[in-house]
Amino acid sequence: MKYTAKQESYLTAAIDKFGTDAIVSKAEIGGLATSIGMSFPYWLTEPSRYGSYTKVGKNSYKLPDLITGAREFKENLIKVKKPVKTESVVVDDAKEVVVESKNTESVLDMSTYFNPAELIPKKDPLFVAHGHFSDLTKVLSSRKFYPVFETGESGTGKTYMTEQACAKLKREFIRVNITIETDEDDLLGHYALIDGNTVWQDGPVVIAMERGAVLLLDEIDLASNKVMCLQPILEGKGVYLKKINKMVTPAAGFTVVATANTKGKGSEDGRFVFTNILNEAFLERFPITMEVGYPSAQTEKKIVNKVLDSLGVSDTDFAEKLVNWANAIRKTFYDGGIDEVIATRRLVHISNAFAIFGDRMKSIEMCVNRFDEDTKTSFLDLYSKIDAEAVISSDEIETEESNVSFIQV
Repeated sequence: MKYTAKQESYLTAAIDKFGTDAIVSKAEIGGLATSIGMSFPYWLTEPSRYGSYTKVGKNSYKLPDLITGAREFKENLIKVKKPVKTESVVVDDAKEVVVESKNTESVLDMSTYFNPAELIPKKDPLFVAHGHFSDLTKVLSSRKFYPVFETGESGTGKTYMTEQACAKLKREFIRVNITIETDEDDLLGHYALIDGNTVWQDGPVVIAMERGAVLLLDEIDLASNKVMCLQPILEGKGVYLKKINKMVTPAAGFTVVATANTKGKGSEDGRFVFTNILNEAFLERFPITMEVGYPSAQTEKKIVNKVLDSLGVSDTDFAEKLVNWANAIRKTFYDGGIDEVIATRRLVHISNAFAIFGDRMKSIEMCVNRFDEDTKTSFLDLYSKIDAEAVISSDEIETEESNVSFIQV
């Protein structure tokens, strides 16, 4: 059976606790999972779903591959995790014997899997600085440990801004996309089977710490309380990796940036589904919060024009009308008139669509199809009022009278 990283971690703990031939109860299986911060491993106890265990009696199990493959798993773990160096020593000018020397840890050298130079983002010629970009650049250029929390609507450029600040400063940048499933193994490291051997693989947080890189925790408000393992790291301190008995301390220059669509208090209007309320102690570890809004109209026009120019479809009139349209929608959104908004990212999508279809209205309608029918109709109707030359195609939905009153800009 091929195991996931989490399954490998559980098996490692099970081998250490129960041994390779132990018969255990369901309660013992669950108790071990709880003690190491994991959910119950149903993949061990439900053969109809996973087919990966042998039941030897009522409520009695031999753990999977503690029967077959896990014995090899254990042997590999011992062989790779704690290999013994040997050296030949000549005794009495006659006999050569082999003696043991200091034990070593087998830790995967990540430099064999990526080129460190690739950690420095490339400058994007289309990037236009706005908002807190200069502030963020000052923080990162100081090379001080100073965590930053960035919050703002989707599509305002939070992640992009951080990446481009690192590109400007030629700083190593490691991005971790957070989900509700993200846990300590994902962040700090875990055992993995590589080329038939079991080795410890550092997680992205540890790699960033040891390299003095900028660590981006993207969409941090999707996280569960499992990210509390980052508490000491957000204090600028080291972290103890208990599975390999190692203390990791941050190198000079290491810092953390987190992005979120909320301020860690959940989504009040329900627009950002699955965002969570973050622990107050966790949020307090971020000294400053940068609110990232949409660019000014002038800056946004510059962004759209740059994109259109790069695609060979320069059209300053279209760029201006797109930005005016987006701003009218945003003002209505902030006043509570509608539930959806047009982000800068969507204007870039429309620009790319325009380079493909060569038609203003078709490009817009293709990019607003993701909205519900009423919102889509309202958006298209508004643009047709801003751009009198644009015509909704005949195969498009019939435009109904909209109940939304947009604020013109």
